Amino acid sequence: MSETEKHRWLPQFCSMPTLFALMVVAEIVALVIAMAPDRASRSWLGELAIASVFVQWLALLNAVVLCSSRESLQRLPVRTGFVLAWLLAVVTTALGSAVVYSMDHALGFGLTAPVGAGWRFCLGNAAICALIAAALLRYLYIRELWQERVHAAAKAQVDALQARIRPHFLFNSMNTIASLIRKRPRDAERAVEDLSDLFRAALGARETLATLGEELDLIGQYLRIESLRLGDRLKLDLDLDALPRELPLPPLLLQPLVENAVYHGIQRMPDGGTLRVRGARRGDLVEIVVHNPVVEDAAHPRNVHALANVRARIEYHFGARGELLVQPQHGEFTVTVRLPDGTRK
Repeated sequence: MSETEKHRWLPQFCSMPTLFALMVVAEIVALVIAMAPDRASRSWLGELAIASVFVQWLALLNAVVLCSSRESLQRLPVRTGFVLAWLLAVVTTALGSAVVYSMDHALGFGLTAPVGAGWRFCLGNAAICALIAAALLRYLYIRELWQERVHAAAKAQVDALQARIRPHFLFNSMNTIASLIRKRPRDAERAVEDLSDLFRAALGARETLATLGEELDLIGQYLRIESLRLGDRLKLDLDLDALPRELPLPPLLLQPLVENAVYHGIQRMPDGGTLRVRGARRGDLVEIVVHNPVVEDAAHPRNVHALANVRARIEYHFGARGELLVQPQHGEFTVTVRLPDGTRK
């Protein structure tokens, strides 16, 4: 049995998507009950209202029971756990129906079944639940496996993209350090320390999240390395004080953008240029803008791989809430990253 089947086959019944699916199915059942021919003694809308209250209550009761039992069921083999979950839903429906039948006759409403027909009422509801629960549990099982496989495929793609960008960064940094060893050994030693910190973050970037503050510190270390190599050709205009340093985000999400601004932009300019990095809060978003000059024939991005890497990681971690915008113009190149501000209360 695969790890996915062992741990992810049963959905989280307390989650809103699963609850919504259960309520929709329950309402369809209520509609069918209200349209049955033998229900003509009451108005159609009245019958629908009564049936809706009853089946929605049973649906929520089953959701609570299955949600509470999920951890125990997950530890069982898939087939055994599936059968037990199905039986649990059927028994819960039968017992719930018995409780409603008893209360109905104790209060004298007469909304369920005639006196003496309680067993038929309970068994009938249990039979309906047996059919619906089997189909719904199968659907939710397939959906859960599909989501898990999509998640795994996305993570594999992001890891592959991230692994490909590291050699590029390493070669650039090592060339910088090599050029400093003879003439400026102390600067070379500091650059090695900065590079060590950068790769320590890179090697730990697989599973754990970092913070925006840690990312900004890494960018500062990278820029110190490049400032040693480029000297006065690299001018910096940084305005990042407004950013929430405690914001969680994937490690090395922004550093590749700064690296490409230097490597594909300022380094290729005969006289260098100014790298501008601005950060601000825009409502419930955090916005980081990286702007650099480019030579006229490089207005179109040559750093497609790095941009694809960052965009894929943003989509993987933040979904539609995050975005990366690229604005190449004549003589200028601007990249804007927008992320949800999870520090807002």
